[in-house]
Amino acid sequence: MSFTFLNQLPSPADIKRDYPLPAELAALKKERDAMISDVITGKDDRFLVIIGPCSADNEDSVCDYVSRLTPIQEKVADKLIIIPRVYTNKPRTTGEGYKGIASQPDPEKAPDMVEGLIAMRKMHIHAVKESGLTCADEMLYPENWGYVEDLLSYVAIGARSVEDQQHRLTVSGFDVASGMKNPTSGDFSVMLNSVYAAQHPHHFVYRGYEVETSGNPLTHVVLRGAVSKHGNTTQNYHYEDLIRLCEMYDKMDLVNPAAIVDVNHSNSGKKFKEQIRIVKEVMHNRQVSEDIHKMVKGVMIESYIEEGCQKIGDHIYGKSITDPCLGWEDSEKLIYQIAEMC
Repeated sequence: MSFTFLNQLPSPADIKRDYPLPAELAALKKERDAMISDVITGKDDRFLVIIGPCSADNEDSVCDYVSRLTPIQEKVADKLIIIPRVYTNKPRTTGEGYKGIASQPDPEKAPDMVEGLIAMRKMHIHAVKESGLTCADEMLYPENWGYVEDLLSYVAIGARSVEDQQHRLTVSGFDVASGMKNPTSGDFSVMLNSVYAAQHPHHFVYRGYEVETSGNPLTHVVLRGAVSKHGNTTQNYHYEDLIRLCEMYDKMDLVNPAAIVDVNHSNSGKKFKEQIRIVKEVMHNRQVSEDIHKMVKGVMIESYIEEGCQKIGDHIYGKSITDPCLGWEDSEKLIYQIAEMC
């Protein structure tokens, strides 16, 4: 065989036992989950702002960043629900590069999956303690869900994972808001089919067990732009794109039609400053169309303490080692502008 078996990983129960979520934080998560659910189902007209680093690479700087969101959330609580991005797994287009703290706790050292699972859980718990805000993460590996299922209030399924059967079926067992991104091709039908699959019950194999799920009615779409067959980035946050999505939602047997607009990635062409302009366009479109206002429930923004990005090993505190991000000052100002435009 070409596999070399290195370590048997601890089970989710083992990790949870050793790194438990305090009862008061579990109660906070329950409260936050309900608030976010009410936004997705239309019971609450507040707007979701999912914001944070491209990759959560360092516990100290990530938790510092997340704690800075707390006083802002208090000021905009009547308009916005802020969900910090604490992304511990990173997909790589070619398979090369830093894959996130869950795989590589120290970006300058070799991967260590056992320590990575511990680091992932510790950082999420620390972030909630620091901020009082439960977070979002990307489910890159479905089998990792058990290690964080009691911590997250929002889960994203990435553009490269959204067509995968195991991801779709696993999301059907979640009880939190879950966003299905459009695939890198940009195909809305693929994205909506993934939402359909996740909203319905399934019977399948998961982590060595035969399981059944009841379906996740909080599953919705995330628009992140696309890449054409010629390799050019194409956007899908414009008025015409959103109206088309409204029309396609109407033709599907889906509950709780909802969309989040990811304003970085292919929507910005990874030009991080463009996120500011794109957010404002999305908010304007919500103002001019009742259908768009009803469907678009939030935005997703890549932001860190220092703007831009750095190479691994540069050791600039609070600066992304993956995609470039907005800096703190621009981010803080943008959140207040979003509240004003709601």
